[in-house]
Amino acid sequence: MQYSNYIILLIREEEQQLDNITLRQSIKNITILGSTGSIGTQALEVIRDNSSIFKVCVLSALKNAELLIQQAKEFKPEVVVICDESQYLYVKDALSSYDIKVLAGEEALTEVAVHPQSDVVLTALMGSVGLKPTIAAIKAGKNIALANKETLVVAGELVTQLAAIYNVKILPVDSEHSAIFQCLVGEEQNEIEKIYLTASGGPFLGKNLVYLSTVKKEQALKHPNWVMGAKITIDSASLMNKGLEVIEAKWLFNLDVEQIDVIVHPQSVIHSIVQFTDGSMKAQMGVPDMKLPIQYALNYPDRLKNNFKRFNFLDYPSFSFQKADLETFRNLSLAFKSLRRGGNMPCILNAANEIVVEAFLKDKIGFLQMSDVIETCMDKIDFIEKPQLTDYLETDKHSRILAAELVTKSII
Repeated sequence: MQYSNYIILLIREEEQQLDNITLRQSIKNITILGSTGSIGTQALEVIRDNSSIFKVCVLSALKNAELLIQQAKEFKPEVVVICDESQYLYVKDALSSYDIKVLAGEEALTEVAVHPQSDVVLTALMGSVGLKPTIAAIKAGKNIALANKETLVVAGELVTQLAAIYNVKILPVDSEHSAIFQCLVGEEQNEIEKIYLTASGGPFLGKNLVYLSTVKKEQALKHPNWVMGAKITIDSASLMNKGLEVIEAKWLFNLDVEQIDVIVHPQSVIHSIVQFTDGSMKAQMGVPDMKLPIQYALNYPDRLKNNFKRFNFLDYPSFSFQKADLETFRNLSLAFKSLRRGGNMPCILNAANEIVVEAFLKDKIGFLQMSDVIETCMDKIDFIEKPQLTDYLETDKHSRILAAELVTKSII
């Protein structure tokens, strides 16, 4: 059949319209809670490189107003939040010529987490401040790209129950949990025997207690493989970060404590391993680059082509592994202890840790004393076996108060 040029033109116009509709429907609207931090800025790099696939609808920052303004001008979200209320007018004035709504305060995070246009909420906040907005987003039916591990550490049972009720996916952004998640794709019917979370060992791998008793923040902030924010870098140096990941893994993958192990892998190439009941093992590998798990979570289940650096086996002629030293790095041991006890104990651990890390960064406490304060809080704060959200919030509050008192009074 022969078509006239006019009909051919109409067909092409219709095809273009359909293509445009498909394109609009395929664009994912992303909310980034914590856009000025390490994860947030890297997420925006991924979005910048894939602007035909992703659109930013919400950005938030704790106090970095300058960077938030810069990001807002480039990505033009519908809403921005500056948690530091003293900078509200500054941000609002800077964006007055843009069609961008400006909100302030931590409570605004919960408000924007349920933005009706958002498809995925990337929670890249640091600390337990991420709990309430994450719960709000889940109740609004938003899929969660989770970089805020403290949400599951503090209230993992509650959060995962809500995700099941509201049929929401929790897509892990931590490199280790993303690795486990990727290894489990296609294995839904197969039972996990054990998972191995790999740890780089941080800057103090192989060091003893005598050495650690004198280290300063400048040393602890020099991670050998990853570039991260100050808090998570200190957690990595003390192995608390790995302890928090153990707790997170329990809830993400519905595991018993005995099914989770930590193995030190200094090269940070094997990001984690799954062992199945037949003894076979799967590992996810790659160069240390957080943009890969961020991209995977934002566009799950599809992988996106990128120009990230590729792994070359010849650059790593050998891999090494060793057992984690739970005696020297007591934070990891305390994390396992809190998980075995359950209830509000991981919440106590996390709250106390946030206080002592801040104190260490301000030279108010020694590196090893951080574990002493955390353990004291775990011993003294009331244990609740079946906590509700209000219990978690109260536990968090009281644990912070006690930890701050221990730091100030040196009652350790």
